[in-house]
Amino acid sequence: MLMESKESLAQLGSYLGGLMFLWAIFQQFFPNQLRNYLEKYSQRLASHLYPYIQIRFNELTGERLMRSEAYSAIENYLSTNSSLHAKRLKADVVKSNNQSLVLSMDDHEEVVDEFKGVKLWWASGKNNSKTQTVSFYQVSDERRYYILTFHKRHRELIVGAYLNHVLKEGKAIKVRNRQRKLYTNHGSYWSHVVFQHPATFQTLALEQEKKQDIIDDLIAFSQAEEFYARIGRAWKRGYLLYGPPGTGKSTMISAMANLLNYDIYDLELTAVRDNTDLRRLLIETSTCGGERIIVFTTNYVEKLDPALIRKGRMDKHIELSYCGFEAFKVLAKNYLCIEDHPLFSTIGKLLGEAKITPAEVAEHLMPKKIVSGQAEISLKSLIQGLEKAKQDEKLKAEEEEAKKKALGDKNEDKHQESKCDLKSNGY
Repeated sequence: MLMESKESLAQLGSYLGGLMFLWAIFQQFFPNQLRNYLEKYSQRLASHLYPYIQIRFNELTGERLMRSEAYSAIENYLSTNSSLHAKRLKADVVKSNNQSLVLSMDDHEEVVDEFKGVKLWWASGKNNSKTQTVSFYQVSDERRYYILTFHKRHRELIVGAYLNHVLKEGKAIKVRNRQRKLYTNHGSYWSHVVFQHPATFQTLALEQEKKQDIIDDLIAFSQAEEFYARIGRAWKRGYLLYGPPGTGKSTMISAMANLLNYDIYDLELTAVRDNTDLRRLLIETSTCGGERIIVFTTNYVEKLDPALIRKGRMDKHIELSYCGFEAFKVLAKNYLCIEDHPLFSTIGKLLGEAKITPAEVAEHLMPKKIVSGQAEISLKSLIQGLEKAKQDEKLKAEEEEAKKKALGDKNEDKHQESKCDLKSNGY
């Protein structure tokens, strides 16, 4: 058996040696014109015998050798597939909010993908550039690329629907992995910092029904690009958040941004000089798909111009009022890790009688020090705060009633004086 293997290897070596010799003779003695002619028809013959099509996507394109957007989208798309199926991977940390580790295909690796029942092959490769290039950007001598291979009978499906799917998914993955930013305006220009805020709808102190309604509305908007294009409207939606200070308007905006993976542009209108600067600021806002969510916040909605908050400008009005029992239970779970307690019934009754904001409730629930029985201590502190708020409201109501009565008595005295003047004049 061993002797047969050695003989087979020897025969293979002699065949390869013969082919190399013939190839050298062909390159040296055949004229270029004849060689090109033979290569042309040999490729045609091979295309008939080899029923697969290949598409190559280079990393660097254009005269300035900038990174191809198509290559980046494919790289992001394949990162999910390759992490599950490739045998050789590259690891890198992306600058996202959680500094996550992303795996991608190593060089000269291949993975299989499937789309609508059609099997395709993605292969990564690289070669070294032999030409000197001039660029304003730092460019490596290595030229990476991806090659997509598929059967020629699926050409229309792959070139159309599949590649569009790859580019769309790749861009969406890039948005999810990117480092989101908080922009603020200084006059007519934006500056930014990294946006990192832990607020989510799960931890938001709000009634569950209202919370779910807002979530459904946001998700429906984010998935409605084709709908807005079909009806001929800009892909934007306006929200008006109103309520007393401390009811969670700013936290709500952070939760919205975290849900949809959006950047935040915090526009301070008092720093804008005129409409020209305002228009420039609004044009410079951008997201991956062109969608916009515009959120107005106010403590006193009744003071706003009705034209500003009409339907069409502000599509959804959300009132964030004083803390109710459902909102309190969310805060108790967040701060004290409890979902029920004997004192809950007392707190629920007081919340219906006193006006207190979620921020004030959170301040009472915040542990001041780590001791046993901290939950009960915090709840009793909240009860005291609610009773005080109830008493303050009662005193305030009595003061207002006294003022109204005093004003009424004063008006009555003026009325009596007016009558006396009329009588003294003989009327």
